[in-house]
Amino acid sequence: MITVYGIKNCDTCRKALKWLDAENIEHKFHDFRADGLDEKTLSAWIKGVGWETLLNRRGTTWRKLPEADREGLTPDSAAALMLKNPTLIKRPVFDVGKNYLVGFSKVEQEVLGRAG
Repeated sequence: MITVYGIKNCDTCRKALKWLDAENIEHKFHDFRADGLDEKTLSAWIKGVGWETLLNRRGTTWRKLPEADREGLTPDSAAALMLKNPTLIKRPVFDVGKNYLVGFSKVEQEVLGRAG
């Protein structure tokens, strides 16, 4: 089963969940704002796709961060920021077993279609 991580009011997450339903792909949704996000899960994502891929530098949360927090990021400081502010994580994140996908473009749809 695919686990979809995101937040319920994210348009891209809603689009992905609707698509998964339409494709009859078994999945569950984990709202990391409401249900939380643990360090172990985030570490697995960082190991799987890299912190640069996970960190959403286009969103409001990023723009509202103090400049000191945004400069000179390291893997550890980026992880700490994402744990403290889960909306800094690009969405959705798909856990498809031993692999992770971030975002919801045609590429992710093709992979999800094969995984489902």
